[in-house]
Amino acid sequence: MASSETNRLHPFSAVMATIQRGVVGLSMPFFLIGMLSGLTDAVDPAWSIYLAPVGLVVGVAYGLAYYYRFEYELTRDTFDLSSGVFSRRSREIPFGRIQNVDVRQGIVQQLLGVAVVTVETAGGGETEAQLNVVSEDEANRLRREIRRLTAAAAAERSAGESSNEHDRAGGDETADLEADATGSEAIDRELETGGEPTRLFELSARELLLYSFTSFSFAAVGGVLFLLFFANDAAFGILLSLAEPLGGPTTLDSASPLEYGVFGLVSLFNGLAVTYLLSVVYAFLGYYGFQVGRAGDDLVYERGLLQRYSGSIPLEKVQSLTVTDNPLQRRIGYAGLWIETAGYGPDSSGGSQSAIPLARKRRVYGFAERLSGLERPSFRRPTTVARRRYLGRYSIVAGVVVAGAFGLSLVTALENWWLAAVAFLVVPPAAHLRWANLGYYVGDRNLVIRSGFWKRRTTVVPYYRLQTVSTRRSVFQRRLGLASLVVDTASSRTFFWATPTIYDLEYEVAREIRETTRERLQSALRERAESPNSDDGGGGVSVAFT
Repeated sequence: MASSETNRLHPFSAVMATIQRGVVGLSMPFFLIGMLSGLTDAVDPAWSIYLAPVGLVVGVAYGLAYYYRFEYELTRDTFDLSSGVFSRRSREIPFGRIQNVDVRQGIVQQLLGVAVVTVETAGGGETEAQLNVVSEDEANRLRREIRRLTAAAAAERSAGESSNEHDRAGGDETADLEADATGSEAIDRELETGGEPTRLFELSARELLLYSFTSFSFAAVGGVLFLLFFANDAAFGILLSLAEPLGGPTTLDSASPLEYGVFGLVSLFNGLAVTYLLSVVYAFLGYYGFQVGRAGDDLVYERGLLQRYSGSIPLEKVQSLTVTDNPLQRRIGYAGLWIETAGYGPDSSGGSQSAIPLARKRRVYGFAERLSGLERPSFRRPTTVARRRYLGRYSIVAGVVVAGAFGLSLVTALENWWLAAVAFLVVPPAAHLRWANLGYYVGDRNLVIRSGFWKRRTTVVPYYRLQTVSTRRSVFQRRLGLASLVVDTASSRTFFWATPTIYDLEYEVAREIRETTRERLQSALRERAESPNSDDGGGGVSVAFT
């Protein structure tokens, strides 16, 4: 039974709140007086010196009041929060809606023994509740208690639905009592799983290094831009010194076109090198100590060195699995696994959560097989007409590149613009690689879709998770008798990952697959409804890991 005692945040939260509000209160008079003094002579800029201490006191007082007015508690059915100084806001979050309880610790928070706890609900696009900050022990207690109560709510809901179905079928009182007993036993079993999770996967030192050196993080681009913004003079000085021995300019004010070209190439090379190194460091720090375990019906994970993350991936919210690899990872036989969930998670970038950053491909597919019942897929490629389509598409792109180089030569001193025609040499292999990395497999339990070369994605979609399967045809596809099959689930899609699509099938083949998936969707739903181990949350998902 959860405690109904009202709790407050850690005292360090009061320190953070008073500092933040005090800084705001201190700076506000300077901002307002400075703006008003520019509009009218009646306001003396010196007033801000006298008003700043007043703003500081008001800000500190508000921060303390906010700390004392923030309360939370766990009841039997809900997670309740109350906050606000002048305008009070009270929230009751039912445990049946809670999807993730995540704990985040920066390096300072790790040293102080505190953490930030966020609560996410299914289908939410933002954090439902955030406790900033609580003690590390309290964070673990909250995560454990909420997981237990969430499991209990799911078991009660499942038992209630079974009882309702029995009532509609005209069952007797003895059967009702047996159903109630079964539901109580289910609740007890779920509560027992709230302890330490069973470890399923741990990223080894070798795998961590391989992942760091064979992956790329776009956060590294932001890091390079940040360095250039705040240290542009020093960065240009270093680039000039590196380019000068190779024929680059000594200064940018009196450089020839050739020297500018050398400087540009050297800067590009060094920029890419620094970005890559930052990406390696970012991946290493972010996935240091990565491990996945099972607690009840949740996959739980921990990762990070300077910023420590821990959270959960509810199995009942799993929509699809995606195996990812790039050319270098494929070369050494490694891949990663991502899980698409029905809602939002702070580690997810919009619903995608890493289950295995990088491991041997056989380990990854073994994990996916146990999680989704994945059969060994034998992929079929689209028709070779699709390859001719890509050849024409990329030829147009190469023609645009050549035309752009020619246009640039008309307004600049650029010579030998025709060298841009080398882009046409890339067209045939690019078209073939695009086509060769497409594939699909219509299995008994899952639809498997593969696409991409630089970042190849193999997406496993269980039939019972399908929302819509639709054909899409552009003008060019209609002329060639082709169609793409778009497979949509309830998962939230990220900015970089589009909806799984089987590209450029023959139109009749696309229609056949659409009808087949529709039939297998209905069959899968019937099987789950008849299975004694299934429920609305996805109890039919196999989690018999070894």
